[in-house]
This record gives sequence, structure tokens and C-alpha cells, in this order.
Amino acid sequence: MRRLLCLLFFVLALPATAAGLLDSRPSSTLGSINNSADFLPVREAFQLSLVESTPQSIKLRFVATEGYYLYRHRFQFRTDPPDAGLGAAQLPKGEQKHDEYFGDVEVYHGILEVELPRTDQRAFTLVVTYQGCADKGLCYPPETERLSIDGSAGAPPAWSWRELALFFLAGIGLTFTPCVLPMLPILSGVVLRGQVGGLRGFNLSLAYVLPMAACFALLGALMGMFGAQLNLQARLQSAWVLVPFAMFFALFALAMFGVFELKLPHAISSRLDRIAGRTEGGSLWGAAVLGVVSSLLVSPCVSAPLAGALLYISASGDALGGGLKLFMLGLGMGAPLLLVATGGAAWLPKSGPWLVYVKNAIGVLLLGLAIGLLSRVLPGQITLLLIGLLAGGVGLFMGALEFVYKPPRKRLGQLLGMFLLFYALACWYGAFSGQTDLLNPIGQPRTVAGNEQPQNTSAWQTVSTPADLDRVLAEAKFSGTPLLLDWYADWCISCKVIEHKVLNDAKVVELLKGYRLIRFDITASNAEQRALLDRYKLFGPPALMFFGKDGVEHADVRVIGEINATDFAERVVKANDRI
Repeated sequence: MRRLLCLLFFVLALPATAAGLLDSRPSSTLGSINNSADFLPVREAFQLSLVESTPQSIKLRFVATEGYYLYRHRFQFRTDPPDAGLGAAQLPKGEQKHDEYFGDVEVYHGILEVELPRTDQRAFTLVVTYQGCADKGLCYPPETERLSIDGSAGAPPAWSWRELALFFLAGIGLTFTPCVLPMLPILSGVVLRGQVGGLRGFNLSLAYVLPMAACFALLGALMGMFGAQLNLQARLQSAWVLVPFAMFFALFALAMFGVFELKLPHAISSRLDRIAGRTEGGSLWGAAVLGVVSSLLVSPCVSAPLAGALLYISASGDALGGGLKLFMLGLGMGAPLLLVATGGAAWLPKSGPWLVYVKNAIGVLLLGLAIGLLSRVLPGQITLLLIGLLAGGVGLFMGALEFVYKPPRKRLGQLLGMFLLFYALACWYGAFSGQTDLLNPIGQPRTVAGNEQPQNTSAWQTVSTPADLDRVLAEAKFSGTPLLLDWYADWCISCKVIEHKVLNDAKVVELLKGYRLIRFDITASNAEQRALLDRYKLFGPPALMFFGKDGVEHADVRVIGEINATDFAERVVKANDRI
């Protein structure tokens, strides 16, 4: 659903271009309020489904919920029996993520599709292992799922009623783009011959809208079939695809700015105009012909949003679903015409200067989308430079440096332009300084706090089996010693952060005097260890649990996810008050 919502926002001139550009580093402050309710169970955070199974290949889809991501290097695919023919998994390039302890890794946010080639048609069980983390700092142990595969399995429908409703809303949004809105009064005049209202107006407008939507449905069905054969989704991470599409969106952005006009070739447009001119208005047949012609006339005008819809449909590989989605898109585009036919032109906003502002805004968003696509193949510093150029250009266009008298509304725009210009300067400075973060382009040097000291690792006892943990818990209870239990794994980035920056803090070390310090190593993530997670109602590391002298956990001060030293010290103080 995440890709569909992004598509809807783009169609309505609100694309979320920045999401693909940011490096999601877990926040060290979120742990102060984290608890079990803050995180989803692993199979809700990461949803695996079998999209398609044919004698030639198997297609899987992973959906990481917003705020969660999967590691590329942690995927494993094997078969039961082991000799079942299965080729190497085709994984697209992931997002680069750097960690000071693990180095450079690749991760996936949102939707990921994986294709596995097959070399025979025997039925077998596909064993899929994956691992992911939450942006808040919780790392899940590796998860394994088993899928039954046979040669006759097919792909489930790649559409739902919710998706169809969203495409319908997207079509309504397309109607109010500057190139379509002025056509509505003209089309209503030709189709209805100036006679609006009543059952006749509704029938004529419906006869116009349905053929127009049918043309879009045919295009969607063809793209669904085309995408399934070409497997566009697996190739979208290639520079050979991303760069041309980025140029495509940049070209349409220039058209929005009025640099040139996009329209059909004269030979085609003149013929369509002649057909429309000879068509008799006021009849159902004439309305239907005009609907088909209008779909050809309007499509080039909204080609950029329509291209995004077609990309989404081609990725699904579903001809029926693609046809239904674009049919709903066409119905959405025709819905305002139905309102005009039944209620008159008073339903529609008047044309005016605001259309120019809408065109310019759409152009800026199209350029942002182009940069977003290029960010997947360009270094982070270059992306920051491009974002700075875009922000600076918009700021200058809004009059950031025009120090003359302006009316209040334009002064507000100038203030926003000055902010964008300042942000552009920050992006340029950060890019030349080696930064890549759009939200913090200047960055800040890492400082070593004066109260940090080398950790006394000998104070920590590491266990890795439930029996050993039960034993040390019983010993602490018998001796009346409070205990701190740290859940740790080598593959857990946030565990490393807590180990070096939190448990190593001088104040925390002082407050933990008198505690028995136990670290449970769940790196292996075997069945026994996973059962232990269920016993304590944990999803995975990191987690910190306080046990009193009586051996009972103080659940209200439990820490799940990453936390900073200051907030953790407050938890320790609260736990000490109960000892």
C-alpha cells in the first residue's frame, strides 16, 4: 500500500520525494518511552507473500511496515528437499546504510519483490529466512517462513477495493490539473449542447465518461501484461531505467514552467480535431466518440502522473487489476463532468492566476521526483547538491533577494524563499563537507563526552542458553542481589550503540554498582532462544530488564529499543528506589 499512497500523493501534486533520499538512523532518544506496545510482532512488521509461482520462476513480495527495514545480506532461500531446482535469488540494489560498528550495509524499506528462478517443476517447500530492524532501534532475530510451492500455483489478484478507490480519487485529482480543468466547460458544451441538468444530462455525460475510462482500462491491461513479461519492478533499480525516467520527469517539469508546450504531433491532433468537429453533439453515440477522442487528447497532458500509475501497474504484473485500476482512474477524471451535467458549471472553480501557481508547484515537485530517482544511483553528496540547487532556485523565484516593497502575501512568500535559500546554502556546504543527510545537511562532528570511560567488561557475564539464564537469575535471587539483563546480538546495531555509549557512561556505571550484570547473547537465534523471547514477551534485542532482590522484574522500567545514557540513568534511579 505504501507505493500506492505515494502514487496518489504525486498525482495530487504532493509526492513524497524525500523519503527515498534519507538515511534512517535510529534515534537515541526514543528508548526513553519505548515499550512492547511500540513495536509490531515480526510477521506484522515484515509481511511475506507468494506473488507468483510458475514452472520458470517464483516471485515473492516482502512488505516492511513504515518505520521498519530488512537487511539485504540476511536473506536466505533454500528448498526442502534440498535437491529441488532453485536458482540464485535476484535481489535489487538496496539503500546504503552506514553504521560505525558494522560498516556499510544495504537495507530495504517498503515493498521488495524477489524473483527465484526454477529449473524443474517438482513440488517442494521453500524455506525463506530474513531479518530486519525497526528505525526506533529494535532488531528482530532472523525469521524463517515455509511456503508450499508447486507448478500449478498462480498469482493472486494484485488489486483490492481500497486500491480501486484510491485510483478513483487520483482521477478526481487529475481533473483539476491546469491542462484538464479548462477543457471541462468546452466538453460539457459539446456533449450536452449547453443543456445541463436532469436525466438527459446524466445519460449523455455517462456515455462520454465510460468510453473514456474504457480507453484508460485498455492501456492499464496492456501495461499489466507488459510489466509481467518484462519484470519492470526488478529492473527499476538500474541506472538504465532510473536515469531516463528522471529525465522524463524533468522534461515534463520544464513544460510545466512554460519553457515549451507538450502536445500531440500536428498530424495526429489535427485528425482528432476533425473527428471531434464532425461528431454530432447531444447524442449518446456522439458522446461516446468524444469520450474516446478525449482520452487521447487528455493523456499527453497528464502523461507524467499517468506514467507513475503505469509504472505501478506494470510492477504488479496483473492485466485484470491494471485494467480495473485505470478504469477507476478514468471514472475519477469524468466524475466532475457528471457533476457539471447534473448540477451545472457552478460546481467548478473559475479559471484564474492560481492555475499558473499550480503549474509551477507541479513542476517543482516533478523535479524533486527526478532527483529522488537519481539519488538511488548517485552519491549522497551529489544528491545533496541537486536538492540545494532546486531549493535555491525556488527561493530566488519566490523573491528571496528582492528587497523592495511587497504586499503582505508576497512578503510571506519571500520569507519562505529566504528559508529555502538558506537551506540550499546548507546543502551545498554539507555536500562539499561529505554530508548526505537532507534533514541535517551541515552535520555535526562527533564529540567524546568527558564522562565516558572504558567499560569494565569483566563486570558483565555472558550467557546464551535458557538454562544458564535461569541459573544466574536463581543465584541472584538467592543472594538478594539486583540484576540487570541485557539482551544482545552481534547482528544488532542498536545493541552495539547501547554497549558503547550507554552502559559505558560513567554515571550509568556508578548507578549500576551493586547489580549483577548479565548479557544474554541471542546471536544464534535458535529455537530455545526464541522461546525465551516469547516467555518474556520480547520481539528481539536490544532490551534491558531490571530484576529486584526478590528476583521479580520491574516491568515498568524495562527498556526496549535504543536509548541514550541520560534517559537510561533515569531508569536506573527509578529501579534503585524500589530495591
